Amino acid sequence: TMRISARCTGSLLTAFACLATTDAFTLQQPNVAIGAHNRIRHSAIHGHGHGARLTPLASSASATDVGSTKAAVKKLKQVLTKEYVSFFNPMERSYYADDVSFEDPMTSLAGVDSYQNNVDMLASRTLMGKFLFEGAGINLHSISGGEVSETGNISNITTRWTLRVTAKALPWKPTARFSGVSVYEVSVGGEEGVVVNHQTDYWDSINLSENGQYTKVDKGIAIQDFLNQLKPEGGNAAAAGKELPYQLLRRGNGYEIRRYPACVVAKVPYDRRDEGYDQLAGLTQGMTPLAPAIMEVPSDDSITKTMGWPLAYAKPGAAADDIPTVNPAVEKRSKGSLWSGCEIDSMPSKVIAIGSFSDASVAPVVRKADKALRSSLQRDGIKVPEGSDASVKFAQYDAVYSLGKRRGEVWIELEDGGHPY
Repeated sequence: TMRISARCTGSLLTAFACLATTDAFTLQQPNVAIGAHNRIRHSAIHGHGHGARLTPLASSASATDVGSTKAAVKKLKQVLTKEYVSFFNPMERSYYADDVSFEDPMTSLAGVDSYQNNVDMLASRTLMGKFLFEGAGINLHSISGGEVSETGNISNITTRWTLRVTAKALPWKPTARFSGVSVYEVSVGGEEGVVVNHQTDYWDSINLSENGQYTKVDKGIAIQDFLNQLKPEGGNAAAAGKELPYQLLRRGNGYEIRRYPACVVAKVPYDRRDEGYDQLAGLTQGMTPLAPAIMEVPSDDSITKTMGWPLAYAKPGAAADDIPTVNPAVEKRSKGSLWSGCEIDSMPSKVIAIGSFSDASVAPVVRKADKALRSSLQRDGIKVPEGSDASVKFAQYDAVYSLGKRRGEVWIELEDGGHPY
């Protein structure tokens, strides 16, 4: 038996949208107090500053009470981490109040049974879920908060995550992706010492407003955001090769933030893009380069433009300094006189902001996309590095003379401390 709130009634697509996003991160409580005007500030998300609501233990608390509460909160954060990694298999019900309530931009539910049922459905552990979904997974980026004051008050716990799920019920099997934060209101009680009473989810794509604050929006905006990800895509230009993998950190409004692994890139100077492609094809003979081709065009016309092809990347779990190797013949070829100015570069793992465009990668299109990306990042409180406007970096995933809808991106490398990841 599946319980769906009245807020999820309506057309079949609306109901499907409600089902698809009703998970442990999207079933949240409606009235968590989060700073002024019901907003989360970045300082509150990271567990300090204003915006963190305190749940009282009592008017005063002994050192023993405070110590035991701190230990229980620490264990709860470990449990939440484990639940995210395992996609709530199992769900530790003893840490949730029986009447726990949940709210996200599209739906609201109450009760621990409804919570678990919807998580199990999204994870394809129910009959309905097996029909609707596959490949659900969550990446937990951070967990913060849960500080216990000297009087025993508990601040909210905040997690930052990325969720993906494939809608297998649709013939083209689109994958929807969401990133955002979950805010847990916790109190002393229950058999574990603390319990989750309320949870609220916010999506980066629709709830982020000026200066990185999160605000609630109309439910219809959330439904449209989800349905837009389910649309079939057609007429796309063929990809030039297998794509360099990345971890999606944020799916924002008009941009993404990704973490790319350490990789090795073959780079050449170029004037015309087709000549750059030809030169890289000759340089990397014997290897299978990855997409995209990455171009950097300085604002100063006297500085040479460069084009690069990723050749190899560090596998998941590799050490930070574990840079992959390339074919020795390619390395030797790059040092020959015929390839003057060419190089094989080792690039560390980077966090990159991405703005997409679908027109040909001509200067006005690329610079317009770069300007829009910078504006979006500034709006959402992401710091754009000083001096990054000295050049424009963009990526092209299809071949230079491809037909059909193009896939192009502008890239801005972000510095540590300029983003919450």
